[in-house]
Amino acid sequence: MRTPITFFCVALLAVGPAWAHGNASHGASAHGSHMAAKQQQAWGIAGEVRQVQRTIALTMTDNMRFSPERIEVKQGETVRLRVRNAGKLLHELVIGTRETLAAHAEAMLKNPHMDHDEAHMVHVDPGKTGEIIWTFNRAGEFEFACLIAGHFQAGMKGSITVRPH
Repeated sequence: MRTPITFFCVALLAVGPAWAHGNASHGASAHGSHMAAKQQQAWGIAGEVRQVQRTIALTMTDNMRFSPERIEVKQGETVRLRVRNAGKLLHELVIGTRETLAAHAEAMLKNPHMDHDEAHMVHVDPGKTGEIIWTFNRAGEFEFACLIAGHFQAGMKGSITVRPH
């Protein structure tokens, strides 16, 4: 029988690389230049600029909302998520499952200065625009959110539907 501590440790190892956050710039540039190696996730894998099939524009605001809040893509489609921060606060967009985003958001409340640079996230300073190039190679229901401490809890999240081809 697994103890709660064992479960917690296994969970940390499973999602630990996605939990790192840092200073105001958060490691990843607002222009989407990520140094992290491509790694298959449940929601897809980092894409290549030359594979982009379309661009989806999203806006983040200080009322803790994304616009649009729902996007739809086809399985296998590589998209550029162009994310504009129309607010005066730092915001980010992180792609994941409901479970990984909730766990990461909880970790951010406990340690708001974690450092990371993952291909499925972009941190955007006020008035700036960033992007993620992502290949949605797995069908399903996924989410995106701002995981800066308190933003996710205030409702700053949206949904991604990946339709099978």
